[in-house]
Amino acid sequence: MPPTIRSIGISTGGGDCPGLNAVIRGVVKAALLDHGWRVIGVQDGFDGLVWPERTRELDHSSVRGILSRGGTILGTTNRGNPFAYELVADGKKVAKDFSQLCIENARKLGIDAMVVIGGDGTLKIAHDLSKLGLPVVGVPKTIDNDLSATEVTFGFETAVQTATEALDRIQTTAESHHRVMIMEVMGRDAGWIALWSGLAGGADVILIPEIPFTIESVCSKIKEREQFGRTFSIVVVAEGAKFPPKDASGNPIPPPKPGSVGTTLAHSIREYTGKDVRVTVLGHVQRGGTPTAFDRLLGLRFGVHAADLIARGQFGRMVCLRGGEIQSCPIEEAIGVYKIVNPKSDLIRTARAAGVTFGD
Repeated sequence: MPPTIRSIGISTGGGDCPGLNAVIRGVVKAALLDHGWRVIGVQDGFDGLVWPERTRELDHSSVRGILSRGGTILGTTNRGNPFAYELVADGKKVAKDFSQLCIENARKLGIDAMVVIGGDGTLKIAHDLSKLGLPVVGVPKTIDNDLSATEVTFGFETAVQTATEALDRIQTTAESHHRVMIMEVMGRDAGWIALWSGLAGGADVILIPEIPFTIESVCSKIKEREQFGRTFSIVVVAEGAKFPPKDASGNPIPPPKPGSVGTTLAHSIREYTGKDVRVTVLGHVQRGGTPTAFDRLLGLRFGVHAADLIARGQFGRMVCLRGGEIQSCPIEEAIGVYKIVNPKSDLIRTARAAGVTFGD
C-alpha cells in the first residue's frame, strides 16, 4: 500500500537548463490539485537541506507565469554535494559530510519525499540519499542529452535551437569576410548539440568527442571548398572534442579546456591554411533563455509523472521518455552510463552524405 504523503520537496541541482521551471510547475500543480500535498521548494540544489532556512513553500502563485522563463526559480549549484560539502575553516578548505544532517532536516521540514531534478551527478547524490532513508524520485536534466535512460532530456532542443540560430548569423558574416568561422558549443562527453546544430545550421566541419580528428583533414576540407569557389567555411566543435597530439606542422597540441577549444583549433587552422579565422564560444548562452514549446511540454510531463511516482510509492526511480511515452526506471540504472553519438548512426550518415566532414 502506498505510503501516506502530506508534504513533498523539490530541488534543482547542477547546471541550469531551459525547462526546469516547467518541471517545477508540473510537480507543484499535480501535488496541489491531484494529491492535496504541501510542496516545499528546496533552494540551491541540496543546500536547502543543509541550511533549512533556505526553503520556501510553493503554491499556485509561486508557479504562475514561469513556463516561459529560463533558469530555475529555486536556484541551483553544482558544488553542493552534502556528502563532501566544502567549507572554509582556519583559512583552509575542508570537506564535511552533511548527508545525515540533510535527512534530519528533511524530517524536521515535514518532507515525506523529494523530487530531485538534475543530471548524472545530482541524481547520484539523490540515489545515495535515498539509501539513507530519504524517499526520492528523479527527473533527468541536461542540455547535453547524454543520459542513457531517456530518449531525450528537456533543455536539449532549446540548446540546439540557440546554437542553430547562432550559426545562421555566423554564416552571413563568414561569407562576407571570406573567413573560417569556428563555433564552440557544449558537450564534454557527447557531441549531440554539435551534431544537431551543425547539421541544421549547414556547418562544413563538425568535431565531436566520439570521432577522433586530425588538423590535416579539417584543413583539407577548407581548401577543397576554396577550390570550388567557396571562400568561407563553418566549423562547429564540441568542447569535448578529442584533439590529436600534434598539429599539421608537428607541433604538440596541449589538450585545451572548455572555452579555449575553439581558440586552439583556430590557431592550428590559421597556421596551416593562412586563412582569417574567428571564434565564437556560445558557452552559457546555450543554457539560458526561453525554452521551446517541446521542452516546456516535456518538462511538464516529467513533473506530473514524478508526482505520480511518489503517490504510488515508487521511490528510487527516475522518469524518462521512451517510445514517446513517459515511463520510469531505477535511478541506479540511469546514472554513470553516458549516451554518446554512434559514429555509424543515420545522423552521421546524413551529415557525410551532405558533404560534412568530421575530421577523420
